[in-house]
Amino acid sequence: MAKLYLFISTIICGWAFSQQKDSTNLISEVHIDAYKKPSDFISSTKSVGIVSKDLLLQNLPERLLESVNQIAGVRMEERSPGSYRLSLRGSTLRSPFGVRNVKVYLDDFILSDASGNTYFNVISPLLIDRIELFKGPESGDYGSVTGGTVILKTREQDELKAGLSIGSYGTFSESLNFSKTFGKHFFEVFQNYYQTDSYREQSRMKRKQFFVKDDFQYSDQGIVKAMLMYSDLDYQTPGGLTLGQMEQDPKQARPPTATAPGAKEQDAGIRNKMVLAGLSNDFDFTPDFSHFIMVQGSYVDFKNPFITNYENRYESNFALRTHFNYKKIWDKVSLSYRLGFEGGVNDIDVRNYDNNSGIKGDSQNFDQIKNTSGFYFLSQSLNIAEQLFTDISVSLNSNSFDYSRYYPTHEKGSVSFKNQWLPNFGVNYLFGDGFSVLAKLGKGNSAPTNEEIRASDQEFNNALSPEHGWNKEVGIRKQWRNIFFIEASYFDFRMKDAIVRRQNDAGQEYFVNAGETVQKGFEILLESKNFNLKNDFFSSFKFRFSGSFYDFKFKNYQQNENNFSGNDLTGVPRTTINSLLDFTFFKKLSVDYSHFYTSGMPLDDANSVYSESNLIGNIQFRFPLAMDKTKLDLFLQIQNIYNTDYVLGFDINAFGQRYYNPSAKRNFILGVQMDF
Repeated sequence: MAKLYLFISTIICGWAFSQQKDSTNLISEVHIDAYKKPSDFISSTKSVGIVSKDLLLQNLPERLLESVNQIAGVRMEERSPGSYRLSLRGSTLRSPFGVRNVKVYLDDFILSDASGNTYFNVISPLLIDRIELFKGPESGDYGSVTGGTVILKTREQDELKAGLSIGSYGTFSESLNFSKTFGKHFFEVFQNYYQTDSYREQSRMKRKQFFVKDDFQYSDQGIVKAMLMYSDLDYQTPGGLTLGQMEQDPKQARPPTATAPGAKEQDAGIRNKMVLAGLSNDFDFTPDFSHFIMVQGSYVDFKNPFITNYENRYESNFALRTHFNYKKIWDKVSLSYRLGFEGGVNDIDVRNYDNNSGIKGDSQNFDQIKNTSGFYFLSQSLNIAEQLFTDISVSLNSNSFDYSRYYPTHEKGSVSFKNQWLPNFGVNYLFGDGFSVLAKLGKGNSAPTNEEIRASDQEFNNALSPEHGWNKEVGIRKQWRNIFFIEASYFDFRMKDAIVRRQNDAGQEYFVNAGETVQKGFEILLESKNFNLKNDFFSSFKFRFSGSFYDFKFKNYQQNENNFSGNDLTGVPRTTINSLLDFTFFKKLSVDYSHFYTSGMPLDDANSVYSESNLIGNIQFRFPLAMDKTKLDLFLQIQNIYNTDYVLGFDINAFGQRYYNPSAKRNFILGVQMDF
């Protein structure tokens, strides 16, 4: 309670102090890309959070949590290093690991596969220059997801940078980024290596990544973009603990039982090698009429030694996105249309073996799954007098999969989900003086992914249905007195056939539809400009505050003889409050002081077990040095400065009440960024 008091007091003090200052400098007007559908943030019809370069500096070298979790309505979790989960205005009900029900793009290309699964952890945060997070269904533009959409942007400016860092638990990271314009070409080459032994047993992580792109402006009307990415990710998974085991020794991996070996004995982990390549072309036929097309392919070699088996997956993916664009501008009116298609095919050969202490043993099951999905979309944007902004879109979505078992038995099947028309309506009215009001209505739909159709129990679940629902939302945005930016929004999302993760007595996952959920929430963002205090000692100050306040409930959820209707939605905290205070001393030393408060949350559908609330504090010091033409940015990051016992990623609905994945105590990262 004392820590929470300190946290709130710091925010209030920052607010009171900053109100006494004034400046003619406005907070920068944010411009969003929205996958080639640009707009100013304050007039956008979408619910979007922006992770800027400044926020990205809050990250540890290996993860995006520190910056992403500063966005209201967004929650990124880490069960152990490399094992990340991401939810936008929702929960991780569907994600024992990985990212599902959230569509992820990387520049012009698609990181998510055709079934809806995303290997988000193959991306080094040091590659990313900016992130746009669209909260809730945007199915008219991005297809059938109910959670939201993430667009990762790489660099668009010339630079040559190298980074090196070391830290607690054997942490080491190095990176090199070279981006340069040569005539009509803009090249970027990125390389990264990261490793850590981590806090717990059986949680070592290593990642190697290489990325190259070429943006070729071949004429005044056209640009071709090519991209190649290779990632080699290897991380161990310590497994969940019971409360008693965590209190006894939070560093231990899941111990063996009388009937099953432990995580360490089975060398449990993930080894994921992924290659992604793509090519896009954007061409303007006339100033008003243009066409965009993107093709890409990827290959994944995935190995997962687990407690009960050793799984190999070989995945090949192909995707296409294309659309025609028309825009007409009159005196006070602008009108634009976009008509297009996005689709993909995901082929998986999955083979399970006995796991003999991390070595493949006898064969268990060999299966093949082919998922085909796609959507046609049409959108219209209308702008009247730079005051009224509307966006109306609709998509027709299809999804199907074929499956077959070819060892030890033979069986085949296929499922085609009903095609879904998914409309979205958005309106934003800009009153002037930096004040706008937003209203939205949209339908979302999300079919089960391959990892849910055939989960780790190795059974085909052809009875699983897509989840779907309507989202309603209102919000305001206000630039206040040239000092603060305030955003507040309220949403009400009613989802049916919600997909929920469960575990059997062997710890294997399977999934069920959970009736209906009612998800209501209020989100707020308050951000200040950088106040120049004209003082050589205390030079400048700015702050950022965000919060999410949720009331998520199950509705009409009956499981066998248990009626969970009215229960809180599993894995969703009612309250999250985040803050970032940025001080500059001596016009050079930057001090970032951040906090993350998370209330307790139910860990099972019955609401019989709740987590403890926690408050995590981090602090970062950055000091620039100039050496001839080289700029050195020295930094020290201290994580969990209060040395709190906490869990950053729970295993919800875990068998045997093994919910807990303890996070690291106080730790540090020391590094340097070199800008040549």
